[in-house]
Amino acid sequence: MEIADMFSTTTIPFSGITLEQVVLAVIIAVIGLIAVKVIASAFTEMLGRTSRLSALIIELLVRFFSILLYVILVLIVLATLGFDVSSVVLGLSAVIGLILGFGLQDTVTNLASGVWVAAFRPLDKGEYVEVNGISGTVTSVGILATELLKPDNTYITIPNSQVWGSAVINSTRMDTRRLEVKVGVAYDSDLTLAIRVATDLMKNDERVLPSPEPVVVVTELADSSVNLSLRAWTKTADLWGAQWDLNREIVNAFADAGIAIPFPQMDVHLDGTH
Repeated sequence: MEIADMFSTTTIPFSGITLEQVVLAVIIAVIGLIAVKVIASAFTEMLGRTSRLSALIIELLVRFFSILLYVILVLIVLATLGFDVSSVVLGLSAVIGLILGFGLQDTVTNLASGVWVAAFRPLDKGEYVEVNGISGTVTSVGILATELLKPDNTYITIPNSQVWGSAVINSTRMDTRRLEVKVGVAYDSDLTLAIRVATDLMKNDERVLPSPEPVVVVTELADSSVNLSLRAWTKTADLWGAQWDLNREIVNAFADAGIAIPFPQMDVHLDGTH
């Protein structure tokens, strides 16, 4: 009983907070942190099971919900310590309003942009995209920023306002993609033969889809060569491998067929009259 009286009467210097309040606040904080994680996990599972929302929207809602729970927990802990929570809420509201008015317009813009990105889904987790000239795989769309992982394992964070306010090039959203391999042949080459060799090369690649059919088109009569473009459709996952292989194999195929791939060249004619 004496120990209980000691906890209830002993105060922390200059604060008026008793040891009993501190212990109770610590207990509430620990239990509250566990409860927040459990509730957030249950909320995530419920949204995933009962709604048709995208993963991005679910993640955004869970983050908002978790922040709200943490704020409530902090207020409960403060109330346990004897603080006037109503005055704290009013004070925080005034401070937040002041900050928003003077310095956090960008934060509010990023927050609103994050909602629009999650709702309209120009990009999604696991997709390979290009935003503002930066390419990478989407790992997360947060409340304020979108995170990309580049092929060289560089981690990029882009403010949501830049994502929503820019053109987003999504390379993996569609099931199929068209590859293009460009090559030039000499002007004295058999153009019909070159087109047939290039077409057969694409058709013999198992990754090239039969429909739409692969085609070879003449794209330019350049200074040193007749430029061809090999165009074929593949599954999106096969695109880069097929394109890299065709770039390599077209060189050997043309060499075997006696078709020259010329170097850039310039003919200089000298006038002997001067």
